[in-house]
Amino acid sequence: MPSKVRRKPCAAVRGRKNLRRSARPAVPRRSAATPDLQALPGPKSIVRRELPNGAVVLARENFLSPSVVVLGALWAGGLDEREEKAGLAALTSMCLMRGAGKRSFHQIYNLLESAGATLSFGSGMHTTSFYCRCLAEDLPLALELAADALRRPSFPNDQFERLRGEYLTRLSVREQDTGERAYMAFAELAYAGHPYAHDKEGSPKTIRGITRRDLQDFHARWYGPRKMIFAVAGAAHSGKAIHLIEKYFGDWKNPLQTGRPALPPAPRAAKGVERRIPLSGKTQADLVLGIPGPARAAPDYLPAMLGNNILGVFGMYGRIGDAVREAEGLAYYSMSTLSGGVGPGPWMVLAGVNPDNVPRAVELIRREISRFTGSKVARGELADSQASIIGRIPLQMESNEGMAGSLMNIEMFNLGLDYYQRFPGLIRAITADQILEAARHYLHPERMVLAVAGPPEGG
Repeated sequence: MPSKVRRKPCAAVRGRKNLRRSARPAVPRRSAATPDLQALPGPKSIVRRELPNGAVVLARENFLSPSVVVLGALWAGGLDEREEKAGLAALTSMCLMRGAGKRSFHQIYNLLESAGATLSFGSGMHTTSFYCRCLAEDLPLALELAADALRRPSFPNDQFERLRGEYLTRLSVREQDTGERAYMAFAELAYAGHPYAHDKEGSPKTIRGITRRDLQDFHARWYGPRKMIFAVAGAAHSGKAIHLIEKYFGDWKNPLQTGRPALPPAPRAAKGVERRIPLSGKTQADLVLGIPGPARAAPDYLPAMLGNNILGVFGMYGRIGDAVREAEGLAYYSMSTLSGGVGPGPWMVLAGVNPDNVPRAVELIRREISRFTGSKVARGELADSQASIIGRIPLQMESNEGMAGSLMNIEMFNLGLDYYQRFPGLIRAITADQILEAARHYLHPERMVLAVAGPPEGG
């Protein structure tokens, strides 16, 4: 599964019970104003360079900030591990910084701390990624450390065993988390027979079975520069940033690195499935109701994304939030999310409720989904969401992190360098008919998967 969206929407919502409808002041409706297109990344402000070894660099300068952010992604993830080694990709990425090149774990962190820099690694279902933030003058040091970690990790045994212990503790915490357990059950059911049913976090059994040699073999087989992506944003000249990446990564080759098989289509269940996960000692139930949705490259992704904003994001979490939380006070939070990643990620509704309120909350959510797939969204709802999404784009790119993330999306999903300058027009052109068509294509209320984790009935 792609990275899932965390379910806790905000601190103010958590802990509140029996919320009642409150009068909300009328907000004047805004039209979808066009942002300054020249301020958005485009062909004139993005430098793209493909290195001879297949890696691609996208860079955009921003000298209003003294720092630089580099995001990186290479194609090694949970899809590349065997079921009996589930968690191997995650454990490998977490161990990269525990010793690399000629430096120990402590030497690496001392160098980063002395520079006030951040460097971290993680993995998902498709990729292993890294995040680097530093002052512009420290970019050579940060990239050197990143290259050592990715190319020459030493996986010292004492650090590996320590990290394994930390990882097992994390899994123990996950086992008692109602939101995590509901999502795990949902993924297993919604993607039965599909690679996305794989639990990339693994289990205590699989993690205990992973050896240091497994990490070395996984790294040797899957880590490499083929189609690797670097996204650089901040106070570094594009030419200098690309030169540094060439210096530290340009001679990297891995003949073992090949592409993985294409993902099969998302499964389509003939009927709805439910699973309850009893967890003793819990006072809250978390539920996930959903179905596989569109990949980011699907032609109806944008209508689905805009529709999802209406269904469970806009304002106080859209129609779902209005019906379940605002009108009846049944949920601590209730919202919908659409993954839209490399493959057919989930389109789902998440809610945290009093266990006694689960049946009524599910009934209301199903009713709203049926209404959403039964008729076109209102003109005002469409205009509000279009304005909201278009208005958020410049805000998302105010920071170097936001800009680098946008550059990463451009390359990863082959959107084109002018994508964000075209984006307002693309959103403004979406019609209520297109949203209804996308909703009916993916959201079948009678075929959706429901997973609920909470205290045992009567417990």
